[in-house]
Amino acid sequence: MRVQNITDQQLVSAFLSGDSLSIERLIIRHKDKVFGYILSKVKDIDVANDIFQEVFIKVINKLNEGRYNEEGKFIAWVMRISHNMVIDHFRKNARVRMVRPTDEFNIFDVIGGAEDCTEDEMVNAQVVKDLKILISHLSEEQRSVLEMRYYADMTFKEIAEECGISINTALGRMRYALMNLRKLKEKHQVNLAVQ
Repeated sequence: MRVQNITDQQLVSAFLSGDSLSIERLIIRHKDKVFGYILSKVKDIDVANDIFQEVFIKVINKLNEGRYNEEGKFIAWVMRISHNMVIDHFRKNARVRMVRPTDEFNIFDVIGGAEDCTEDEMVNAQVVKDLKILISHLSEEQRSVLEMRYYADMTFKEIAEECGISINTALGRMRYALMNLRKLKEKHQVNLAVQ
């Protein structure tokens, strides 16, 4: 069987059965998408390379620990890991602020009370927590499309291919997911306004 015809799930299974070449094939298959996503967020090729390597080390470790059960949604799983590692990178670097203003950062934006910043962070953390709870109430199909779109930064075409559905079905699931989130927000009286 040609490598192009082997599914991600088959390669994962082969890796778990001891075929170390399978993980290499998976990395090669998805490296452009994963690296492109990381680079689009961090805007630094060296940092992106470091995070990319860390992502696949984490992927291999999680596979070896038996902590992969996405049932054929390997790339969505890897993109979630990538997203989380990019966030971790920014969290680590948030403590080391540059002093000279740039397009992305100006020292005057952070001067003010540290209490305000801490309060904002607490409010934003609560919003994220509340949103995750609301998302958990969605159907598996709606939740999956929403996560791939927003957390994995996948296009609707990529989502459709990943899920084996039409683009219109992917768009419909996203539409219903957003409508249901609004209803859940009102029902549970959750404020999702970030600071």
